[in-house]
Amino acid sequence: MRTQGPWLATVLPVLNEEAHIEACLRSLLDQSLPSTEHMIMVFDGGSSDATQEIIRSIQEGLDKEKHPILQLYDNPDRFVPHARNLALKHLPDSVTHVLEFNGHIEVYSNHLEQLKSAWNRLESAHPNIGGLGCRVIGDEKQQGKIESILDSTLKSPLGGSNGQFAIFDQEGPTNVPAFALHLRSALEAVNGWDESFLTSQDSDLSMRMLNAGYQLFRTPKPLVKMRRRTSFRSWFLMSHRYGFWRTKVLLKHPQRFVLREFLPLIGLFATTLLLMISPDLAFVPLIAYGGVLLLSGLAHFKKGISHALGVPFSLFLLHTGFTLGLIDGCVRKGRASRDRS
Repeated sequence: MRTQGPWLATVLPVLNEEAHIEACLRSLLDQSLPSTEHMIMVFDGGSSDATQEIIRSIQEGLDKEKHPILQLYDNPDRFVPHARNLALKHLPDSVTHVLEFNGHIEVYSNHLEQLKSAWNRLESAHPNIGGLGCRVIGDEKQQGKIESILDSTLKSPLGGSNGQFAIFDQEGPTNVPAFALHLRSALEAVNGWDESFLTSQDSDLSMRMLNAGYQLFRTPKPLVKMRRRTSFRSWFLMSHRYGFWRTKVLLKHPQRFVLREFLPLIGLFATTLLLMISPDLAFVPLIAYGGVLLLSGLAHFKKGISHALGVPFSLFLLHTGFTLGLIDGCVRKGRASRDRS
């Protein structure tokens, strides 16, 4: 029998995740962390597929002595920040930490135990720790051709970032922890997630936590396996969405500025300026950019011609989509994501 409540709650906003939700939940249910220490809260934003049926079926088959609590709630406002704020209202008093998750990721069986160990180690030296992120990798065993190309793209120096898809091997401070374990009292101190951010709500949250005096860290050993996009169309839409919401974050938190994210935009302005001043020189930055993309493709040639051609193409889509999103974010309000449809 359970004699005390869990200290950890994993919050899982979902919408139409029938293809991935079972594997996702199984990876959380079969953890080495004792089941009495953990609970899972799923918030469904109105799925029109079999997501809810799959979750209820899993609930019915759970062994209450072996598995953590699994709860399913409706998220009437649909979006991720609304789900997470709703979770804060439903947390048992015993819960001191909240873990971010989503419906298309999986973790290894020692993930929660590794996060707990890293948190305790860091907290002893940094008592004001507010969040701890992990490293995100692609699920290579289940990747199709396009997913593999996009995974290689994210590993490229031209395609990675310091955020969710950062590649790192040292534990230390960060501004943007991925799939973070948060201190509940820190979340409550900054009033949770800003619901105006339909995307990049974690980036906004992190900046507000840092401004409030909390420290954020990331650790490389706990790994999250994340399914990549399965089409170049959804990849482009994702890139545009990230650029759009990066502008919204920067308007609120200028200190979040990262120069490398603006290099394609700077290149676009430089090319446009050259076209106006000296058209003969306008091709110089275009040729240079094309050469860099060509080299990036050659670096992946050992994976076949599909990667040699696909990585430069997906890099071009990433840079174009993100740059257009940056511009779009200056003139338009946010809307629901379409890149997973």
